[in-house]
Amino acid sequence: MNTLPVIDVAGLVRAGQDERAAREIEAACRASGFFYISGHGVDPALIARLDAAARTFFALPEAEKLEIAMARGGRAWRGFFPVGAEVTSGVPDRKEGLYFGTELGPDAPQVRAGLPLHGANLFPPGVPQLREAVLAYLDALTRTAQAVLRGVAQSLGLPAGYFATGYTADPTVLFRIFHYPPSPPASTDWGVGEHTDYGLLTLLLQDDNGGLQVRRPDTSPADDEGWIDAPPIPGTFVCNIGDMLDRMTGGWYRSTPHRVRNTSGNERLSFPFFFDPDFAAEVPPLPGRTGTGDARRWDGQDLRAFTGTYGDYLVRKVGKVFPELIADVNEDGRAPLPPAGVDR
Repeated sequence: MNTLPVIDVAGLVRAGQDERAAREIEAACRASGFFYISGHGVDPALIARLDAAARTFFALPEAEKLEIAMARGGRAWRGFFPVGAEVTSGVPDRKEGLYFGTELGPDAPQVRAGLPLHGANLFPPGVPQLREAVLAYLDALTRTAQAVLRGVAQSLGLPAGYFATGYTADPTVLFRIFHYPPSPPASTDWGVGEHTDYGLLTLLLQDDNGGLQVRRPDTSPADDEGWIDAPPIPGTFVCNIGDMLDRMTGGWYRSTPHRVRNTSGNERLSFPFFFDPDFAAEVPPLPGRTGTGDARRWDGQDLRAFTGTYGDYLVRKVGKVFPELIADVNEDGRAPLPPAGVDR
């Protein structure tokens, strides 16, 4: 396998069911856990507005960007972080970025309960167009993700609405905009190191500069040849499954390690949208899926051993990237310290 497949999801978007797309999704999730989607129906004009607003923001002086630093986002854990502030597997990433999520006011039940990763977004005063673009994009990608999950459900022999009426009736939605400065061709620095995503589904918009790589199945972490490039394809999103879908299918579908290094010589932007289970939901195996796959993973973790809610898992994982989050949760006491897990 040298390339990732492109799957047309127009039927899932329009009609809600598509046996052809479901079969192709099953094959992709079994082979690598990664594929491109076309036919998604997201307005290209919205994508262009989002890209332009993001570039305007990252061109600002550092002091202006720090006006919405994540430290000002409180428990919602939203805002800007500078290059090197995010850590993957103990190594600082060569990127800066913005964290967003579902926009919630102070009276939202999740905010009143003090749930971490819930609350209001921070938007830069100097780039007012970013707010409109981000919130519209969150709405558009939520619809797209629900459509893709209808195909995932069908691929597993479940009703098309299985996720939308259950785990994603009130989904955990997180969105990032990452800016990767160029790395020298011989650099050993990673924009983001090897990792898997945490939840159900990721939809990635990337600019023209490339840099994303996906681990080939059944290859050793030390094998430098064991990677597939996932270059940008106009009009598509890269889609990959996360740890919770791996867990729910008993390893039948796999959350696959991936990484980014920007050696294009240009500034690189990427826009990962994470569509995950309800924060308060426990995530047991799907019907008939207990132990259907190989439980061994690239990092030694057995996802079947995890107990608790998706929120427990997510906070612990994000806390590996930003240890300050765990410190805040422990100090406040309104949310329990999640069970320990391996580094992202």
